[in-house]
Amino acid sequence: MAFTDLRIALFSGNYNYTRDGANQALNRLVGSLLAKGAAVRVYSPKVEKPAFEPIGDLVGTPSIGMPFGRGEYRIPTGLGRQVRRDLETFKPNVLHLSAPDPSGHAALRWAQDHDIPVLASVHTRFETYPRYYNMAFLEPVIAKILQRFYNRCDALVAPSQSMIDELLAQDMHDTIGLWSRGVERSIFSSEKRDLNWRRSLGLADDDVAIVFLGRLVMEKGLDVFAETIVQLRKRQVPHKVLVIGDGPARSWFEDALPGGIFAGFKTGEALGAALASGDVFFNPSITETFGNVTLEAMACGLPVVAAGATGAASIVLDGETGQLVPPGKTTGETASLFAEAIAPYCTDPQLRARHGTAGEARSLEYSWEAINQVVADMYVRLIEDRRALQEAEAAEALSA
Repeated sequence: MAFTDLRIALFSGNYNYTRDGANQALNRLVGSLLAKGAAVRVYSPKVEKPAFEPIGDLVGTPSIGMPFGRGEYRIPTGLGRQVRRDLETFKPNVLHLSAPDPSGHAALRWAQDHDIPVLASVHTRFETYPRYYNMAFLEPVIAKILQRFYNRCDALVAPSQSMIDELLAQDMHDTIGLWSRGVERSIFSSEKRDLNWRRSLGLADDDVAIVFLGRLVMEKGLDVFAETIVQLRKRQVPHKVLVIGDGPARSWFEDALPGGIFAGFKTGEALGAALASGDVFFNPSITETFGNVTLEAMACGLPVVAAGATGAASIVLDGETGQLVPPGKTTGETASLFAEAIAPYCTDPQLRARHGTAGEARSLEYSWEAINQVVADMYVRLIEDRRALQEAEAAEALSA
């Protein structure tokens, strides 16, 4: 089967209305598929002023604003007549589901009714989110819902081997491919370091800036980050804090980090320069399936201190490009472990340079072209497997 024969219907809970690592990966994938001659139709909620222009044809799906103070995100509520008509006209031969939301569930049922194979991509650990909103008791329920959803798909792809191992252990599926992530070398590089920009923020050339990069939401581990900084200050470890990003928890984070430098939301070359102008990258999140920001920080020559969880565990070489820290039993214990790992980078410039250089070299292994080829190949295999099954069933029916 040729790539030009592919007709892909891709469902996303957020394709372009709010920028995040998942939808940037999806847009890159669609661009790669279109370049190969495939036909792609994207179905996702639309808003009046999206964060960026979508790559490919985007069809709006019914949605409502997310509750719990997270109104910047939309919850797809299903397919609706317009989307169903569009699907019937487009006639996809494979569906790609990127979120187990109501539209994803409805699209999965539609695909099964039309005997079309389904590939699901795993972008985040949804089952871990409740613990950041005092609802940890929901985790087993959500895990069961995810298990049922993913096992009804034909195959999964996940962005790191550590996430694949976790999905296998959770019995989410037994056919899981690796769809990793790449890094834009023209944006993220140690050469982008900008001392003048640092100075404009009040950072001296010899200050060690510990960087947080990402959306400011609690599930990114903001509480652990803030407590770690408290621990470093108690130990009188010299450092500054540089936060790159914005989000609904910004006020909370600012209150928890007095004296921290909040540079705001950055994209493109400005983001690359800001990240490269830091000195140590700290990512305490355990919700990541890959951690694009971790790879981008490595590409900028920063040593990384990260949670030894899915995502970072497959990127960071412990003791070579940074430090992986296992979670403690409490927030305070975890923060103490992180502080112990970060402190040497604040006082030893040679260690900082050595691990940063090794991380930048490792980041060169991640190529978007080869990475997205894996997904295209998976589409073809699923379609060919489904056709072979249909032909076998037809032959068996004729011989009966």
